[in-house]
Amino acid sequence: MSNIVTQRFIKCHDFLKENGRVKSSRQFAISLDYLPQSLSEILKGRRDVTIELLRKAVEVYKISPVFIYIGDGPMFMTEEDHKSFRVLTIVTNSSDDERIVHVPVPAQAGYAAEMSDPTFIQDLPTFTLPDYKYKVGTHRSFDVAGNSMEPTLFEGDKVICSFLEPSLWESSVKNNFVYIIVTRDDVVVKRVNNKLKEEKYLELISDNSTYETYKVTAADIREIWYVRAKISPFLPSPQNIEESLREEVRRLQSTVADQSRLINNLNLTIEKLLHKELSPDQ
Repeated sequence: MSNIVTQRFIKCHDFLKENGRVKSSRQFAISLDYLPQSLSEILKGRRDVTIELLRKAVEVYKISPVFIYIGDGPMFMTEEDHKSFRVLTIVTNSSDDERIVHVPVPAQAGYAAEMSDPTFIQDLPTFTLPDYKYKVGTHRSFDVAGNSMEPTLFEGDKVICSFLEPSLWESSVKNNFVYIIVTRDDVVVKRVNNKLKEEKYLELISDNSTYETYKVTAADIREIWYVRAKISPFLPSPQNIEESLREEVRRLQSTVADQSRLINNLNLTIEKLLHKELSPDQ
């Protein structure tokens, strides 16, 4: 017995055939770069539809993901809906389980520009985590660059994020929470103030107060990822940290003492010069 998503996919396939948009199941499979024999197994209820096949069906035939996954609304998107719809490329293993794609700093500029290119995404490193919450939904991890989010996040940290559907941006982006915002030009990690519903922009806030708050319009936002966890480089033990702080204090004290001696010597030199200048013998 096929699952409910597969059953809805079959309904969309049957509708396309009945309305003459595809001549046969074989033509439907070939148009999606899928083996006709494998599609036949799906249509007979012997196997479930794959995520990649669904992605291609959404792209080619404008099948509505909302109908496929939730069962609401029409089976197909309008031309206007499809233009604004962004297909998120995912990577799966041999068992069709989704993996977490990691976007390192050197790839982030390319990610913003080429995020719709499946080949680019599939070439990025991937991994899995044992926690069950990372088995549900789509997750991605990003390297943190720079110091704009210190002391919350440091350069070299990795943030693990869950994908936020565009239809949920207005209602689900929470004020003062941290998100990865992918724009047309960049990938940034920021604390957010959500003004999408009223004024069609997000206010992006750095935890490092030396950086100014700025706005990004809804039209420029391509993806939003909610930061759920971070992975930080290994830190030394508390004892080593304490010793490092003591050593730093000793260095500062030594520097201050050296500067004090220099100032005293300079004052003495000035006094000698003034005394010599004012001496009646001169």
